[in-house]
Parts: sequence; structure tokens; C-alpha cells
Amino acid sequence: MHLGSFLIPRHLLWILIALATLLVSVDGIICCPSAPPLMVVAGCDEVMYTNVLKEFCLQQFEFEMEVLSKSIWCDWDDTIGIYKDVTNCTILLAAKLGCFWPNQMVDHLFIGIHRKYFRNCSLTGRLPADPPFPILCSLLFIPLLITLLMTALVVWRSKRSEGIV
Repeated sequence: MHLGSFLIPRHLLWILIALATLLVSVDGIICCPSAPPLMVVAGCDEVMYTNVLKEFCLQQFEFEMEVLSKSIWCDWDDTIGIYKDVTNCTILLAAKLGCFWPNQMVDHLFIGIHRKYFRNCSLTGRLPADPPFPILCSLLFIPLLITLLMTALVVWRSKRSEGIV
């Protein structure tokens, strides 16, 4: 947001009223008493926001994930809708309670979700596994043999060219 949006006359009026009610002159010295209730700006109640996140967003997410079989938790096509719902839930609650989004409480919520439900998921949605033994052996031994053959060829060529001037 740029500074010009704060300079709307309506905003300037509220800023001046806030400053006038907060700053009171006593014998020429400006001091700051407590603000009247109208001007107090309540911030995000983190404890309430965390509780509401757990009660509404997390419980619904856990319910929907338990309906799915554990074998398809890593299938993004099946879980993306549930994941979007929990994301939208956190956004709506943040807006309703006057909290910024994203924030630390949302981060902790999603870290907990990922630790519980998506811990064993790879980026492609399948669990990583070793290739079959014949493929693994060929992937290991072919480069090794090529390296040894190239080294032998270089040594053989270097010995053979010693007699040529």
C-alpha cells in the first residue's frame, strides 16, 4: 500500500482525531494518557485466533482426511480440495478476527498438518523406492567400467606413443 492511500481526507481526519485524543498538554508539556475506548485499536487476539483455528479449520480438515484412506493421503488430486478448504478457512478467520495472514499461528497449523498427514509423501505424490536390483547394478557398474576402460586406453596410448618422435 502506498502513502497516497493514507492521505485521503477521511483518513487524515481520523489520524488527527487520534493524535488529538492521545496527546494532552499539561502545563505546556505533552503527555500521553490512555486513549478513549473509541480510539483503541484492538490487535489480533492470538490465543483466540489459535483456538478458533484448531476448533474450526483443523477439526474439519482432520475429519475430512480421516474419511480418506491413508493410502491416498499423498495423492494430491484427492487432497487438494481439502487442503484448499483449510487454507481458505484460515484466511477467512484471520480477516474476521482482524489478524494478518499469513502469520505464525497459521504456519504452526500447517507444519502440524504436514507432520501428521504428509510426512511420508514425496514431491510427486509417491513414496520413494529403490530401483530393482538389476537396474541398480547396471546404473552403478556401467559408468565404473567405462571409467576403467578409458583409463586403460589412455595409459595404453601414452605407452605406445613413447617410441614415436
